[in-house]
Amino acid sequence: MKFREIPTAALVLGVNVTDHDLTFRGLSDVLQDNITPYVALLEAKDCPGIKNLMQKLMGQLMKCDIDVDSLEDEDCVQVSQSRIRCSMPSLISWYDSVTKKTNSETPSKKRNSSSRHWQSPPVVVIFKDMESFTTKVLQDFIVISSQHIHELPLVLIFGIATSPMIIHRLLPHSVSSLLCIELFQSLSCKEHLSTIIDKLLLTSQFPFKLGEKVLQVLINIFLYHDFSVQNFIKGFQLCIVEHFYSQPLSVLCCHLADIKKRVYSLSHDQCENIRRLPSFRRYVERQESGKQIELLTNDSFLKEETEKLLEDLHVYHENYVRILRCLHVFTSSLPKYPLGKQIRELHCACLENRVWETEEYESALQLARMLNKTDLVTMLQQCVEILMSSSGKEFDRAVEKLKEFLTQFQNLEVAEASQERHVSVSPQKELQKKTDLYHLQKTLLELKESRRSKKLTKFEMLRFEVVDYIDSLVRRYLVPADERTLHEIVYFNGAAVLRGHLNAAPRTALHTALNSPHWYLKNQALRCDGGGISNKAPDICIVYKLHLECGRLINLVDWLEAFSTVVMAAEEPNADAASSDQVDDVIHARFIRAVSELELLGFIKPSKQKTDHVARLTWGGC
Repeated sequence: MKFREIPTAALVLGVNVTDHDLTFRGLSDVLQDNITPYVALLEAKDCPGIKNLMQKLMGQLMKCDIDVDSLEDEDCVQVSQSRIRCSMPSLISWYDSVTKKTNSETPSKKRNSSSRHWQSPPVVVIFKDMESFTTKVLQDFIVISSQHIHELPLVLIFGIATSPMIIHRLLPHSVSSLLCIELFQSLSCKEHLSTIIDKLLLTSQFPFKLGEKVLQVLINIFLYHDFSVQNFIKGFQLCIVEHFYSQPLSVLCCHLADIKKRVYSLSHDQCENIRRLPSFRRYVERQESGKQIELLTNDSFLKEETEKLLEDLHVYHENYVRILRCLHVFTSSLPKYPLGKQIRELHCACLENRVWETEEYESALQLARMLNKTDLVTMLQQCVEILMSSSGKEFDRAVEKLKEFLTQFQNLEVAEASQERHVSVSPQKELQKKTDLYHLQKTLLELKESRRSKKLTKFEMLRFEVVDYIDSLVRRYLVPADERTLHEIVYFNGAAVLRGHLNAAPRTALHTALNSPHWYLKNQALRCDGGGISNKAPDICIVYKLHLECGRLINLVDWLEAFSTVVMAAEEPNADAASSDQVDDVIHARFIRAVSELELLGFIKPSKQKTDHVARLTWGGC
């Protein structure tokens, strides 16, 4: 690094801008805990000029100083901040005074601070949204800072959402050459999403689960709208709130250790709620007549059966996750990824229906039957590790079977492969000889027939056995959740409710509010049937309904007269002239305010064709 170069970290975070604030706050906390107490977070909206940037920078750094120093010095620091001039020499003098003060502390206090921070801690300035900063502000700050880098140990961190090339687009070479840039790339937001799904949904630690449609809504919003991990988590939290609020039996959505206590504390009405569940009805229909009567009439017997069913559901989740991971090991490396590259795609496919009945699954099996020995052995080893991590003894037999397959692969004889290679080479050698067209055709036909009648090798037969065994595990354990009894207790399937909360339709809501104000105000007096206009409605609603009856251009005079007619409909006809003039002024002012509000909402705009007209911008009643 040259003498005047400023050490700079270019942190590429991706386009999920809503998550950047959390990332930078976490980075700031780590820096303050381990390296330096002097960290400043700057945003473009707070720094339109170099003066504003310096004020924001020094203000944040002095607050760091207050946190580090004793409380009795707080008043003097605040006074000095208001009196000093926000410039680089002032910042350098402040830094010198602070570092000298830190070095002159008692030995015990100095020892404690040195364990957390460097002896000469740098000043870290984080530009959270570098693309939004103006070029002049960045250039001026970098040039000024480089001239004082030997006096002030400054470190810059650029938060980049797009590409590192933005640095060279914003800064000319004369300025970017003053930076010693190190590039850092964060994990993609899709990898963060996979981690969240893996830790929250693909685990038996948390009893609450998401249905296929609900999970698909959250994933689609993530992939096609904002790539925001925080918004995905908020959507997941909304699902939890909605499930526990709307499902009366959500009290049973708990850990396995609490199931027995909660089941036996159920009231008669809650038992009736269990009997109304569609999955429980299907379960009752499959039982004998005597057991059906007990389940439908005896609450104690119902509670015992409910406890068993919930325990079975918990075991189903544990087994489901293990086999799902094993299947993902086999399908994630297949060409064209027929069942998806990410485990969340496979999870959605298994939740939607019986995955083994789909064409994608058949295609995946055909491709798996063509895997080479090295890949197949590696996948079997990964599956053994996954199944051995299970706490129960459910997969002991499966682990033994997979280990047996591994042993058979290791003991395969190489002689068969060499013999086959010897047999297949001889016709190819004949092809290399000079021959006429008749003998060439005869040789090719013999070669084709020999390949057709060729028997499967031991490796191919063993490979078929492995794939068939994995297929049997999938058919046994990856049954869709909606086929399990009492799945409604732990699975949230309100996709329509979730979509209504998260996929906002502001234009439709705005039309409903203006056209039918009683819908939101809960006032039936404002309701008008047959397309009429109530004079009790808010002014903006009256103006909005009147503008729906107009064409592309609206005459303001006619609009005002219509508005006045509607508003004055309930007025007494024998009002005196003075009062009527006063009312007209008030109505005129109300009309102007309502029209201005409509213009602000984007329904109309001034027209250049006629001065006393406005142009309508929306059509179709919304």
